[in-house]
Amino acid sequence: MVVNRRDFPEAYENTEARCPVVLVLDVSGSMTGEPIRQLNEGLKVLKKALEDDPTASLRVEVAVVTFGASVSLAHDFATMDAFNPPTLSADGGTPMGEGLEYALQLVAERKEQYKNYGLKYYQPWVWLITDGYPNGNSPWQEAAQKIHQEHKNKKISFFAVAVEGADMNQLKQVSPPDRTPVKLNGLDFKTMFLWLSRSVGKTASGKVGEEGQTKLEPIGWGSV
Repeated sequence: MVVNRRDFPEAYENTEARCPVVLVLDVSGSMTGEPIRQLNEGLKVLKKALEDDPTASLRVEVAVVTFGASVSLAHDFATMDAFNPPTLSADGGTPMGEGLEYALQLVAERKEQYKNYGLKYYQPWVWLITDGYPNGNSPWQEAAQKIHQEHKNKKISFFAVAVEGADMNQLKQVSPPDRTPVKLNGLDFKTMFLWLSRSVGKTASGKVGEEGQTKLEPIGWGSV
């Protein structure tokens, strides 16, 4: 799956180091109704919280990858001045493996862009949210292997969040051994995204690089 992202004119306007965050979101049919509505509200909370942090607003770049009827780039990487939370709708199956593969390639190509434009960057975050089990033909095991390797080598910091209905045993196989998936409390996406904004904001204010995994605050929006 080729992304081939090339243009990056904003690099000349904002020379701050970047902290890329990819949200890999399940928008399959089972998310219809209140789950997708709450997820959309949560994205707005994330933007507002990062926007209100002067450093994070310039350094954190958010991209949104969705998987449902297809895998889509719902929003390309953008700092908060240009990030407009997409309104997601739910439909289709759960091509989770394809969505994760796309997200990993998106991160790899963005890091190349940073290097090409002389921008320093922080360890990228890949944040999976799902309420189901992958399609039978989805290459999620292959994606999991890549995630484990990238996480182990400190090239990404990976998180998996289970919405009610998700298969926790399967998500434990996707997640690196030291990063147990978190089961969301109900549909409390707002609190989860506030936690995420604080965590990435803290990352974006620290030392630049991929040397160490993100030190996390206590999780109050879910359980492991």
